[in-house]
Amino acid sequence: MARALIQLGGTVMGSSLLYVQAAQRLGLQPITLSADPTRYDHFAAKGAETIRVDIDDLDALIRECSRLRATYDIAGITSARDAFYATAGKLCRHFDLPGPNPEAIEQCLDKHTQRQLLASSGVPIPAYRLAANVAEVKVSAAEIGLPVIVKPAAGSGSVGVRLCRTADEVVEHTNYLLGGQFMWQSAPKLLVEEFAQGPHYMADIIGNEVIGIGTLDFGPPPHFVYHGCTYPALLSDDEHERIADVSLSCLRALGLGWGPTGIEFRWTKRGPVVIEVNPRLHGAPTPQLLHLAYGVDLITAHIKVAIGEEWNLRKRHSQTAAARFLIADRDGTLDWIDGDSQALAVSGVAEVKFYVEPKAPIVRKGDYRDCLGHVIAASSSLRRTEAILQRAVDLIHWSITP
Repeated sequence: MARALIQLGGTVMGSSLLYVQAAQRLGLQPITLSADPTRYDHFAAKGAETIRVDIDDLDALIRECSRLRATYDIAGITSARDAFYATAGKLCRHFDLPGPNPEAIEQCLDKHTQRQLLASSGVPIPAYRLAANVAEVKVSAAEIGLPVIVKPAAGSGSVGVRLCRTADEVVEHTNYLLGGQFMWQSAPKLLVEEFAQGPHYMADIIGNEVIGIGTLDFGPPPHFVYHGCTYPALLSDDEHERIADVSLSCLRALGLGWGPTGIEFRWTKRGPVVIEVNPRLHGAPTPQLLHLAYGVDLITAHIKVAIGEEWNLRKRHSQTAAARFLIADRDGTLDWIDGDSQALAVSGVAEVKFYVEPKAPIVRKGDYRDCLGHVIAASSSLRRTEAILQRAVDLIHWSITP
């Protein structure tokens, strides 16, 4: 009987395809359960199986997995998306498979609860308040002091997140979030947070081991659109140790430490301040960057954790790997985008990926959805890697008709 890895949902920016490919390299049959298979790029992978099912319905998922067990030896169940990761944990518990603690995942995904647990354990975080309406948001912003971040209490990819420098901007963004334009996945709850200023870092963890710390760059405020990321971050030994220590404190505070965790920080006057903890790997292209920088395959390691096998996180080499995101410069219709083959031919470029195709509507949201694609490069030094990226990005062009 063939062994299978079941994955819940998919990701538009490519991590799910990496899971499919890694599962196949391990001799596992990848099976993806999704409510809408047409949204994701990995379902066309050769040999991958896709099943349409309501992944918000735990009973339906149990029935489908039970049916699959007649054909496959299900070795593990996981997900590349935090929205489905708690459900994956519940399925693992039902079928007696290795998996994360679903209760810990759920409380981590509620950013207010996450903040409370971190604060009670003494983990450094920004000042914050929970609010449900405009009046409460205005009071919270006044108590914390402008500028503040106003954002949904649940979500990812900077969706709905905005820096508000004035009281009018606070009201404007709150009205947008609560006025019917914003799509809520659960009951509307807002977080108002102190704007922690300083360089942005990411820590990537499997189990209780910090594998790498990188930098994350954003475009201009008030939004937080990814522009680039680099591994490793240029840190002193003391700075690296402080971020690693706070990372492990987060795991203890939130009951995590099984499988992957991605943590984001700002280095402020207080040192590393935790912006958010994600009970999953950071999305693509972070896994590719860590593989290029250190020779560590986080996705394969995660799958091995999920199927109960030993994993290897030994670093095999040391390079500087970085990604540059291609950002839409206007709204409209994408007429064409090209230059990928020329960019890929630049020595040192490891990957060029477009997330969109010609004729796609482009509507900038001020979050990850503004990214049209990415370019990844690696070399022996930061300066050289940045030069390679710039040379490659300069070869990519597109046209958007308003």
